[in-house]
Amino acid sequence: MIARASSAVGHGTGGADNRARTLIVEDDPAVAVVHRGFVESHPRFVVVGEARNGADALRLASALRPDLVLLDLHLPDIGGLDVLQRLRLLPGPPVDVVATTAARELDSVRQAMAGGVLAYLVKPFTSAALRERLDEVWQRREDLRRAQDTLDQEEVDQLLAGPRSATDRLPKGLSGRSRDLVREALARLCGLDTGSGVLGEPGAGGSAGAGGAAGAGGAAGAGGAAVRDASAAEVAEAVGMSRVSARRYLEHLVTEGYAQVTPRYGATGRPENRYRPA
Repeated sequence: MIARASSAVGHGTGGADNRARTLIVEDDPAVAVVHRGFVESHPRFVVVGEARNGADALRLASALRPDLVLLDLHLPDIGGLDVLQRLRLLPGPPVDVVATTAARELDSVRQAMAGGVLAYLVKPFTSAALRERLDEVWQRREDLRRAQDTLDQEEVDQLLAGPRSATDRLPKGLSGRSRDLVREALARLCGLDTGSGVLGEPGAGGSAGAGGAAGAGGAAGAGGAAVRDASAAEVAEAVGMSRVSARRYLEHLVTEGYAQVTPRYGATGRPENRYRPA
């Protein structure tokens, strides 16, 4: 099937589903499956359609009115940059666009920036990298929702600057690469298996967020399955770092809202903190 629309979520329904409706534009079906899995593992986003070419992307964007489009630039009919320009001509509020592409040429990046993309991810990229961009898209949407009709210069500057990336917010002594490794290890240990954790290559990662195995102290996850939790020692062993370092990264993920922590009380001694993805 070239194009697919999901009917689970719609604008103007009586429910309280405020997730950002996402359209995936990707000509490779295997990559599209990976993109869908990781987008839907994010609690604030839901996929409402998929398109394999530019014409279907424009048709679905007009029919579904998504909040976000994940846009591949290498499409079999209409170039992704042309699709981007035509998306800007659609009536209604402008749709947010994140480029997910193998195009590395400066001219492609420049044109995408001129077309108003919020982020530009070069394939292959990690699941954590996509998750971080989705976080930034959501934060920008929230900033705009809370903004007043009339802004002063400082507020304008803040909106134009956009939310800072999680890497920019890292405390001294923590690295973005190690943070991503800890985050992916936590997901695997808790039953949200990301495979290689790399998006943009066929077979990488498979679908995410669906049905981790049940474990002690787990919480309900996607599809009704239980999501396990993990200790700092378990994460440290999985990544290959000290327990103290793993705990620092896990506590930072909790601060940033990417993880949750729950103390588990044993028969004796201090409680052990257990972590799981937020």
